[in-house]
Amino acid sequence: MVRHNVYFWLDPSLNSAQKTSFEEGLRALFRIDVVRSGSFGSPASTPERPVTRNTFDYALVLEFDSVEQHDQYQIHPEHEVFVKNFSSWFQKVRVFDVQF
Repeated sequence: MVRHNVYFWLDPSLNSAQKTSFEEGLRALFRIDVVRSGSFGSPASTPERPVTRNTFDYALVLEFDSVEQHDQYQIHPEHEVFVKNFSSWFQKVRVFDVQF
């Protein structure tokens, strides 16, 4: 299994309607056939510690049954639509993929 963890720092000038649109775009990724499961959220209000990094706006977590399915997701037309529609809103994106 592969867990695809994506952290987004968005343009701070986005309004609430744009953030809602972004969330709808994230949800659309869950419907891609090779995605086993998915979720997204914003930073938790846990206590700040030296190792904590919670300056991101959204975190996306997708699970795939294999590296091959992850790779299919990367070139899937719906993923490309998400990137095309929202990448101009990203100030920074970081990806951490984990294989189990």
